[in-house]
Parts: sequence; C-alpha cells; structure tokens
Amino acid sequence: MSNNESNLKSMTDLVALCKQRGFIFQSSEIYGGLSSCYDMGPYGVELKNNLKARWWKAMTFRQDVVGIDASILMHPTVWKASGHVDGFSDPMVDCKICKERFRADNIDVTANCPKCGSKDSFTDIRQFNLMFKTQMGAMEDTSSMVYLRPETAQGIFVNFLNVQTTMRKKLPFGIAQIGKAFRNEITPGNFIFRMREFEQMEMQYFIKPGTQKEAMEQWKEARWKWHLDNGIREEKLKWYKQEELAHYADAAFDIEYQFPFGWGEIEGIHSRTDFDLKQHAEYSGKNLNYVDQVNGNEKYLPYVLETSVGADRGLLAVLCDAYRLENEGDAEKERSVMKFHPALAPIKTAVMPLSKKSELEEVSTKLFEDVSANYKSEYDVAGSIGKRYRRQDEIGTPYCITVDFDTLNDHSVTIRSRDTMTQERIAITNVQTYLKDKFKF
Repeated sequence: MSNNESNLKSMTDLVALCKQRGFIFQSSEIYGGLSSCYDMGPYGVELKNNLKARWWKAMTFRQDVVGIDASILMHPTVWKASGHVDGFSDPMVDCKICKERFRADNIDVTANCPKCGSKDSFTDIRQFNLMFKTQMGAMEDTSSMVYLRPETAQGIFVNFLNVQTTMRKKLPFGIAQIGKAFRNEITPGNFIFRMREFEQMEMQYFIKPGTQKEAMEQWKEARWKWHLDNGIREEKLKWYKQEELAHYADAAFDIEYQFPFGWGEIEGIHSRTDFDLKQHAEYSGKNLNYVDQVNGNEKYLPYVLETSVGADRGLLAVLCDAYRLENEGDAEKERSVMKFHPALAPIKTAVMPLSKKSELEEVSTKLFEDVSANYKSEYDVAGSIGKRYRRQDEIGTPYCITVDFDTLNDHSVTIRSRDTMTQERIAITNVQTYLKDKFKF
C-alpha cells in the first residue's frame, strides 16, 4: 500500500459505498427494512458470483471432489440426528424495561442493561433455538413441521452413500456445495457479517479414520492459498485454533480477517470425526459404512474434514480489503477506489466515448460489443470523463477504454488502469489481445 492511500476505517463508509454504487441494499428497504437481511445489488451479485465461481472451480476441478446441490427443506429427523433440534440454541435474556434481547453469554446479567441502564431488569436465562420453522402440506400441526436448514453440511452427509456409489469414489474424496442457510440469530449485525439468511460454501472431505491430521494440514494450506489468490492481503489474515471444540470435532482451525470492527472468522477447517455419519446411520437405520476395497474390503464409517466458507463473510472481507482512500483531504486528488482482484471485479472494462458525438458513439458501440462478448463490461457515457473514471474506480473496474476524437484518425484508444491511473494508447485491433493478457487468472 502506498503512502498516499489508507484502508477502510469504518464500516459506515463501506455501507454507504455499497448502497450508493449498487453493491448491497437493505432488504425490503421501502418498508423500513428487515433486520439483518440484505439484497445483493447489480454489482454485488456479480462480485459474489465471481467469488463463488472461484471457490467452485478450486474445489470441483480436482479429481477427488464432486459437487451437489441439496434441498433446503429436509426430513425433520435429519435435524434430530444432527443435534440441532436439542442443542442448537443460545442462552437468551430480555430487558423487562426496554424489551431489548441479549445473548446471556455476551453480557453481565448481574449488571445494568447495556441499552437503557435499568438495574435488575433482566428476565431469567432461557434457551432459544436458532432454527426457523415452517409447515409442509395442508395441515398446520406438529406433524407437518419442517425447518429451514441452519447449515448446508447435513445435505452432504445424508447424500454420502448416493454420491459415493454413483460416482464410484474411493477414499479420500470430497463433496462440495454452495447454498443458503438460515439462523434466527439473537444478536446479528456488522452489516453482512452475521445475518439471518446467508450463504455457505462447504466441502466435506471423507477420509479413513486416523488420517485426519494429514488431511487437516493439506486443506489448511490449500484454503489459505485460495484467499491469497483472491487478492486478500496476507497481513489481514490469521489462523485461530479453537481450544473449546464442538462435540463432534477433534480439531478446529479458523481463518480470520481483520475487519474494521475487529478480527472475525471467514472460514473454518474442522475435523468432524465420524459423528455425523454415525448419527444418520443410527437414526435412519441405513448402513453407511464404506467398503475399503484397497484394504481387504475393510468396512468403516469415514471421518470427515470440513472446509466451510461464509460466502457473505468472504464477500465482506473482499469488499473491506479492496477499499482504499487515496490523497485523503485533497479536494482535487482524493478518490475512493475498490482494488478488487481482476477475477473478482464485477465489471472488467468500461468503454467511454469522450462525448456523445455520433461519430464517437459509433466507434464506441462497436468496440463495446466486441469487448463485452468476452468480459463483463459497461458502456459509460454520462458525465465528464473525470467523473466517469471516479465512478468506475468505486465500482472496481480494472480498465477503462476511452474513445476520443484522435481515434477517428489513428484508430487507437486510451486504456486507463484503475490501480495506477496510468494511460496507454492502444490500437483498436490490439484491444482484445491487451485485455486477454491483463486478465490471465
């Protein structure tokens, strides 16, 4: 980072930019919004799709990983077997004065209410299950109750045998999935870091018991490198080893990112043992053993090494990491710019005629058609060229292509770099080759 630029200092700045530039909107905003639910705007959905595509490629282009897309609604016994019905809850208290709700493990319940200051105003601690319930079928009673899944992993576990047999997979192998999950969080917040409706990118890697340490090291290295390959700065990442493990795990590491509000988990790499398959075998009555033909037809329940990325948290880390403010306080030179990795940038190029003169627009339109056939591009003609550059900087567009009056004579255009603001004169016939070289990823 150069001396004249600074990082994102406040989430408030990012939230404002995301709204102004069409990355992220508050859900149902015209009705006052719905707490901790957000909509991806035109640029946000492109950015998030690019991030998901990078993850999907990193996983399923391997010979040992295949993908699925499991249903959000699952048999309710799935969640009984997984422990979510009985154990997926947070301790909760309410203030009897201001009616604010708090997680009991996040506050001192013997102190005053942190919102209204009332003394001795808390209700007794009670457990609050985080799963959303709904009904399936015509009758609204307990027999028709199903849940919106609180995680995507169980859809993989209940399909383990289907995938293993149909794809003829031998251990070790993984099953990857991207999908929505839902949690009725008591204290969501920090923009899209903790939401009630969110998206996960998970891969469950099935291995022979006793090989989990080797698999852990393999996937820790691979997942760390993936974040760096997306342009995230290494000094903004760190490992966190979980000492208090979930009941199903024998080891757990998190990759954390340094957000403006502090360090927060963006990915977990967890050794889940054979807990999930064992539970589903017991509750379903199905034999989920793997027959190891390499080792004398030995039969056993595989262990599982999980990698789980929050797509929304990953998106937030990308947004925070890309944000730069240059020449702060200089009215003429100050600019905010999103320095996305080119592979993630929602818009790759913008074609800009210097003016709306028909002869410039004719050349620009033809060039835009050619460029947009290969790259997600914009045709930007509104406002001065300086304002258009600034708009594209805040969108994160790596290259802007300007068609000017000299183009009519020399058949060349000016290509401006987002990061350096340097400009090059390139023949129109060489533009595609130029971009192909720049977008090698």
